Amino acid sequence: MTILTFIGVLLVVIALGTPIAFSLLICAVALMIQMDNFDTQIIAQNLMEGANNFPLMAVPFFMLAGELMNAGGMSQRIVGIAQALVGQVRGGLGYVAILAATIVASISGSAVADSAVVAALLIPMMRESGYNVPRSAGLIASAGIIAPIIPPSIPFVVFGVTTQLSITKLFLAGIVPGLLWAITLSVTWWFVAKKEPTGSQHKFDLGNCFKALREGIWALILPVVIIGGMKIGVFTATEAAVVAVFYALVVGLFIYGELRFRQLPAILLSALKTSSTIMFLVACAMVSAWLITIADIPTQTVALLQPFMDSPTLLLLVIMVLVLIIGTSLDLMPSILILGPILVPVVKQAGIDPVYFGVLFVMNVSLGLLTPPVGTVLNVVGGVSKAGMANVIKGVWPFFFAEAGLLFLLVLFPQLVLVPMKWFM
Repeated sequence: MTILTFIGVLLVVIALGTPIAFSLLICAVALMIQMDNFDTQIIAQNLMEGANNFPLMAVPFFMLAGELMNAGGMSQRIVGIAQALVGQVRGGLGYVAILAATIVASISGSAVADSAVVAALLIPMMRESGYNVPRSAGLIASAGIIAPIIPPSIPFVVFGVTTQLSITKLFLAGIVPGLLWAITLSVTWWFVAKKEPTGSQHKFDLGNCFKALREGIWALILPVVIIGGMKIGVFTATEAAVVAVFYALVVGLFIYGELRFRQLPAILLSALKTSSTIMFLVACAMVSAWLITIADIPTQTVALLQPFMDSPTLLLLVIMVLVLIIGTSLDLMPSILILGPILVPVVKQAGIDPVYFGVLFVMNVSLGLLTPPVGTVLNVVGGVSKAGMANVIKGVWPFFFAEAGLLFLLVLFPQLVLVPMKWFM
């Protein structure tokens, strides 16, 4: 009955247009009333504790690092490196988009920010070169969702906080799946790009590559510092976020010289607005997560999934299909905050590594960013490219199915994630 109450109230309040944060609070109140345990002090206490969380501090710092990176010229230099390396082959700008998105993902941690930056830099170039713009926009949108998987991933931070899993382990476990997604997109683009023009009229020039690498080396060092520092235990994920901010600030101000002190207030305000939304959403979710535990919803969910509990692979397949369907109508963060606390206890009881599940789960809900009607990344890329969301939807499908195929391949062959995960750790 508690599951029906939780799901029923959630669907009703969302259908009424209530913001997700307040919807989660209303669900919590509904559960408390059903259990005859309504207490405003409990709500206030869990709301405060939800925001007063040291690992969660990584979110505003990584947001700020991404803003500083874009304003300081690091993104443009990353695109320059990618273009010098792979821009000459047929459909070369598509490979540039994938490579640039992967590198930017290792700095920004946000699918929306990653997609917006790459689309703004490359769509005009692809349009002028005669590329199919809807298909190109679909590729950039698909490459943008690599950001939630490769560290420093903001969704991993939120997932780790709400499910009490190690954020550092999630970061390190996401490296190989993120790179596999990039390779999958490259192979898919190779088939699609047969209809596209040759990328550049200039032949591959080793001198241009060295020049681009020399100009962009400071941008490439940052992900190495973040990942290397966490692997050898120099700093935690939260401390890595602070290091990223300091690094991006120094590079933008004093090395590239494109960042100005007068820009800092606007950059801080932009990062603050985005971060405050996520922080409040997480705080509200922690109230619901506490009541989900008190109401014993995970145990009831295990009972519903009992026919699949003896086969971890079958259980994962069922969960992934359900999450994929839910993700088409629920945005990334709400999906993590609502489903994470319910599903992690289930997979633990089935003997599935929760960090491995966390990687697959975040990959799954990231695919929801590419599907209508919500499709946040579709909206962003459609707006930036001026192609319109309908055209981007037409162009994204080949890449969406390729990425979904890789996700289910990782379910069937968990060692593709588990083996490199153990090595990194």
